[in-house]
Amino acid sequence: MGFIVLFGGNSFEHEISIVSAITIKKKIDNIEHFIFLDSDNKFYLVPSESMKSTHFVNLAYKKDKELYLTYNGFVQKSLFGNKIISGTIINLVHGKSGEDGEIASLLGFYGMNFIGPRIEASVISFNKALTKDFAKSRNIKVLPYEVFNKGDKININLPAIIKPARLGSSIGISVIKDKKELDYSLDTAFEFDDVIVVEPFISNIKEYNLAGFYANGEMHFSIIEEVNKGEFLDFDKKYLDFNATSKPKVADLNDNLEKKLKDSFINIYKNCFEGSLIRCDFFIIDDEVYLNEINPIPGSLASYLFDNFNEKINLLSINLPNRETIKINYKYISKIQASKGK
Repeated sequence: MGFIVLFGGNSFEHEISIVSAITIKKKIDNIEHFIFLDSDNKFYLVPSESMKSTHFVNLAYKKDKELYLTYNGFVQKSLFGNKIISGTIINLVHGKSGEDGEIASLLGFYGMNFIGPRIEASVISFNKALTKDFAKSRNIKVLPYEVFNKGDKININLPAIIKPARLGSSIGISVIKDKKELDYSLDTAFEFDDVIVVEPFISNIKEYNLAGFYANGEMHFSIIEEVNKGEFLDFDKKYLDFNATSKPKVADLNDNLEKKLKDSFINIYKNCFEGSLIRCDFFIIDDEVYLNEINPIPGSLASYLFDNFNEKINLLSINLPNRETIKINYKYISKIQASKGK
C-alpha cells in the first residue's frame, strides 16, 4: 500500500507545508495520493500533476474532489457511490494542528496508520518550555531559560533571544541586544502566543542538525549537518534551505562529539517519538551537547539529510507502532441483563 501525503493546515507554516509536499514528491516513489488541508480544515484530493505552487496560490484546489474522514481512511463521495482512499499517511502539516497533536489525535481516532509524532510527542515538542523540561528530565543539557506570560513584569539580561513558546517555526523570534528593542520584541512575540521563552543569546554558537527514526530494532540516522547561518536561524533559513539544490554541510566532528550527539538524540526519541522521523537541533559549547529544539515534522521530513530517503521512509512505514484494537462483546451488560431475567 502506498503513501498519502497530508499537508497544508491552518497555521503560520501553511505555505511551508505546501513547499514540503512539492519537494517530497520528488523524493518518494510510491506516493499514491496528496490530500490538502485548507485553512477551513477541509480536505481536498489534489491530483499528482497539480502539485505545483500555482495550484494553491490561484485557489484551483477548490475545484478538486473534497474528502471526508471515515474509519481507516478518507471517503470521496459521488452519485455513483463512495470511494475509500486509504494508505499510510505522512503527516506533513507543519506548525499548529500538524505538530501540536490535533492531527495525530484525529488520525489515531479514525484508526489510520501514519508517520508522524503521536499526541504526547507533539505536545512536548511543540511547546518550547515543555521541550526544555523534557530534555532535562532525560539528562540532556539546555541553555538557561525563563518563561513569561503576557502581563508579567519582564526584566531580562541582555543579549537575549525571545521566542513564542508554542509556534513551530522561527516566526516571532527576536534577538535583543539593546533595552530599546525590548518592548517591540516582546510585543511581537506576544502577538503569536501568550507565553514566551527567553534564553541568553550566544553569538557565533555552533549548531548542528541530526534527523533519525527507529525501525527494525535500531536507530537510523541522517548525516550530521553543520548549520550555516547568520546571527540566528531565521524563518527563511530554517524552512527554505531544505528546498535548495546545494548539499548540506557535513559536520566535521570527532568521534566523541558525534557519539554525544547521537546518544542525546536517542534519549530524546526513545519511548516518545516512535513512528515519526524527527530532526533535533543541537548546540555544542565547550565540547558539551545542548538541545536547542525538536522538529517533530521537519521541512520535507529532512529528506535532504538522508541518502536514499525513499528506502528510509518505506522502512519506517513498516515499523510503525501497533494500534491496539479492543474487541467489544458486551459480555458485562449481557450478564447484568441475565441476572435480572431480561
